[in-house]
Amino acid sequence: MSVYLPTLKQLQYLVALRDAGHFGRAAEASFVTQSTLSAGIRELETLIGVVLVERTRRVVRFTPLGESIVTKARKVLREAEELTDMARAAGRPLSGEMRMSVIPTIAPFLLPRLLPRLRRDYPDLKLFLREEPSAAACEGLHHGRTDCVLLALPYGCGEVEVAPLFEDRLLLAVPGNDSGDTAPLVADDIDPERLLLLEDGHCLKDHALRACEQPELRGQAMMMGTSLHTIVQMVDNGLGTTMLPQMAIDAGILDNTGVTARPIESQNAQRRIALVWRRASPRERDFRLLAEVLAAERG
Repeated sequence: MSVYLPTLKQLQYLVALRDAGHFGRAAEASFVTQSTLSAGIRELETLIGVVLVERTRRVVRFTPLGESIVTKARKVLREAEELTDMARAAGRPLSGEMRMSVIPTIAPFLLPRLLPRLRRDYPDLKLFLREEPSAAACEGLHHGRTDCVLLALPYGCGEVEVAPLFEDRLLLAVPGNDSGDTAPLVADDIDPERLLLLEDGHCLKDHALRACEQPELRGQAMMMGTSLHTIVQMVDNGLGTTMLPQMAIDAGILDNTGVTARPIESQNAQRRIALVWRRASPRERDFRLLAEVLAAERG
């Protein structure tokens, strides 16, 4: 008796619909027409004999079984991708496609120096970058959306392999009229009512509060910025102070401003930059080589 199994393409369409929550956006993400994606999911439902998605004019709602099958489909797709990864791993190092997520407090400061070297030394590598906060990056890693993540520790990213790269100091950025004293600060010197931090979802906020060594700041600090560049402009206009990583300062984030950065005397006034990937990935050799390149670039 013939057994008809779901195709990988059908499973990809189903997962894309679950992620997008909308047929049009799912089709766009899958690079197909909406009718093609819809037909593929209907074929899958016909094949297994159950409804996975309840369709209305305004809402796409997955049935409980549909949710369970999406979870299983993610695992199947990840395993299928690892078949290709095994073949790549047997070939030349750092070649073929690689998808890397990078958090926003690293990407604009490190990548401009890194990418030219990768293009020069590893021309066969096609590196697709995605900039997103730590939580989304780690979720994408475990769902198979990305292959590795460049992020800052400490941060709980689940069951991953970690290649530490380097330490990145945190400094307090102050307006020009507060910059007369350049001596190192202690945590008690930081005024929580003037502290500007990134909004929730950015791990630098947690690293900054950890550097302050005052847990009560979590409820008092002003969380207003969506990017470090925006917060620096706020500091330059005298609206408060903020924590900046050394790599951002080295990249010139304070250029053409009156803002200065003062060191903080705290064992927690730093973050650890690391590359992480899923455990047992067949491309571990590539990721460790990439980590070496990243660490050397910083040096």
